[in-house]
Amino acid sequence: MSIQTLADVARLAESRLEPAIWDYIEGGAGQERTLAANRAAFDRFWLRPTALRAAGTPRTDTTILGRRWAAPFGVAPLEYQTLLHPDGELATVRAAAAAGLPVVVSAFAGRTFEELAEAAGAPLWAQVYCFRDRGITRDLVARAQAAGFGALVLTVDTPHPGRRLRDERNGFTLPAGVRAANLPGGADLDPALDWSFVEWLRAESSLPVVVKGVLSGADALEATKAGAQGVVVSNHGGRQLDGAPPALDVLPEVAAAVAGTCAVLVDGGVRRGTDVLAALALGADGVLLGRPVLHGLAIGDQAGVAQVLDIVREELVEAMSLAGVKDVAAAGPDLVTPVEPASGGIALRRSELHASLSDPVMDTMNFLNEIAMRYPEAISFAPGRPNDEFFSTEQIFDHIRRYLKHLEDEGRTPQQIRSAMYQYGPTAGQIRELIADTLRRDEGIDVAAESIVVTVGAQEAMLLTLRALFSEPRDVLLVSSPCYVGISGVARLLDIEVVPVLERADGLDPADVAETIAAQVARGRRPKALYVIPDHSNPAGTTMRLQARRVLLDIAAQAGVLVLEDSPYRLVSPGAQLPTLKSLDTRRQVVHLGSFSKTIFPGARVGFVVADQPVVDDDGRAGLLAGELTRIKSMVTVNTSSLSQAAVAGALLAADSSLTALNAGPATHYGESMRLMLEQLDERFPPAIRTELGVTWNRPSGGFFLSVSVPFRADNAALVRSAEEFGVLWTPMSYFHPGGGGERGIRLSTSYLTGAQIAEGTARLARFINAQIAMSQ
Repeated sequence: MSIQTLADVARLAESRLEPAIWDYIEGGAGQERTLAANRAAFDRFWLRPTALRAAGTPRTDTTILGRRWAAPFGVAPLEYQTLLHPDGELATVRAAAAAGLPVVVSAFAGRTFEELAEAAGAPLWAQVYCFRDRGITRDLVARAQAAGFGALVLTVDTPHPGRRLRDERNGFTLPAGVRAANLPGGADLDPALDWSFVEWLRAESSLPVVVKGVLSGADALEATKAGAQGVVVSNHGGRQLDGAPPALDVLPEVAAAVAGTCAVLVDGGVRRGTDVLAALALGADGVLLGRPVLHGLAIGDQAGVAQVLDIVREELVEAMSLAGVKDVAAAGPDLVTPVEPASGGIALRRSELHASLSDPVMDTMNFLNEIAMRYPEAISFAPGRPNDEFFSTEQIFDHIRRYLKHLEDEGRTPQQIRSAMYQYGPTAGQIRELIADTLRRDEGIDVAAESIVVTVGAQEAMLLTLRALFSEPRDVLLVSSPCYVGISGVARLLDIEVVPVLERADGLDPADVAETIAAQVARGRRPKALYVIPDHSNPAGTTMRLQARRVLLDIAAQAGVLVLEDSPYRLVSPGAQLPTLKSLDTRRQVVHLGSFSKTIFPGARVGFVVADQPVVDDDGRAGLLAGELTRIKSMVTVNTSSLSQAAVAGALLAADSSLTALNAGPATHYGESMRLMLEQLDERFPPAIRTELGVTWNRPSGGFFLSVSVPFRADNAALVRSAEEFGVLWTPMSYFHPGGGGERGIRLSTSYLTGAQIAEGTARLARFINAQIAMSQ
């Protein structure tokens, strides 16, 4: 792999690290809003070059706290570097020393201060914390000074470690042998830290003190009053308070407040030499690099770190040269200008919008669409949509005419028929009776039309249902995991906590559901509903056993948890299907979500929800949950398109209300496509080869999807390489794991391709998998 940028280094590092270790170094606190905002902040500024300044070859050297740096950046304190390579911090300080750059050694370094100082051959800075036992801090300071360190960096934003959800979900703990070499066991942080500690620290040592974790001009001034000779504008790389502002946004305020009376450094989100130049222009004297250094350590020990530092310096020199900046001191505020909207007006900050918009799940489908457009010649196993060969343009007109005739046969007047087609129509829908008939014939679901709400696809059905059911912050939604991204996306939009229940090879295990419910109740949470696709699920293709369905309904009933059943692939799958959960439901505990996207055509965007649960108000009057969903819908989409409903209704009438009969041909085709896909995988990866490589897959009996497990990270970077170099697209399974996971899984869809495309696509996929395995070894 050719390495040109820090992004290249990161991709290679991710491919070589265990997922839990990657998440440990890469993750942030909470929903990772601040983590994402740190990176995005640099994209909000343009560099504005000046011409004919005779800049020549720019000088990057600078002096900070009396020490010369070869360039205006160094290495931030990064803990437990031996987690990535046995040399750990030794490799980092050697690479930095060779480059003439400083390193802030973490208090939680995996190597001792003394051996690092000897290896560096140049002054280092020591990170210190305020520990409850002041003797621990005193010893740390004394050892740093004795070893010849040049400054103390007091980190003040960590009264206790932030909550990092990736680590919690992974159950991450440090491996045996990875430890804080400079600290005794039980070194607990002191949450009662105040500014007097800076004065205490200055009294303990003659070394200059730099305060790290400053995010306001006021705190910067407090630091200087307490005797600090420098501040680091930092939010701890997004690993402490999620929701704290990006460090770059605060930098100008801090620089203005101290007005040159102390050194100002900044960290967080720096990934390019242009980022360093922008930070200098906004008031920083220097920048500290964090995660990129760890990426370099992971790919190549000292040489990898050196490569990272070289890339940043080369990019900085190029940026300074092109911008007409002859030395570091010449980078002033005139060099940068904020990015403004193309049409002028207010520039909105993503950090000030709803947090869901920074959630990776919101970008998954857009990313897939972008890749598909960028590589149109690639064979795509990504889209889970019906095959175009089963559609005819003229059918739409036939369907609508048939429905108009149906209305006429019912005795509707021409004026009533015109209104039914051209006007908004009832919010709950105007084809509910036909849907009820179809459910009785195809699924054995016998419900009144009044319990059905016609929606804009099943996606709106999910939105309406979750909005109605979830009323308090303690309410949680259980989902089978991996799960369809639509439900997790809706939950994120509505600020509903999603709790995954991992699927097994044969679908959701009721015992796992019961255990998860009990765990959530013990946390003080209230499980309100469980979302599951019991038949040929998206993305994994699993199907729940019949006995498991019955037990699941009993467990949910005992716990007072509603089951949200979504089953769009049943009637486009070959052979007899197991009963739906709703058809087994004798206690009105299942809300059935339906869609005609697979069985009729997705362009209609017509779905429905069966919500026959009674709802009783304070006066004792009873209605149905469907009525409550209708009230919400009236404020969301008002009604589902009458024209779309007419087309769907006409198709149902043509099939005598039997989607099973209507989809007999497609079901056979999709079953044959799945059989061919499995046959091709068997041919490309015979048993001995797949065992040697560590490649496995499941064998769904229907539906559109199957999942493949691979021994490498099947992420966006791998997908881009697959499309660019091998001409084949697929979907990362990690998209479908709301609690984290699936990093080494691939979803394949067989529905949209011809037999020839499946054969050629599988050949390309096999070549990609073999190449990726070879690269990651």
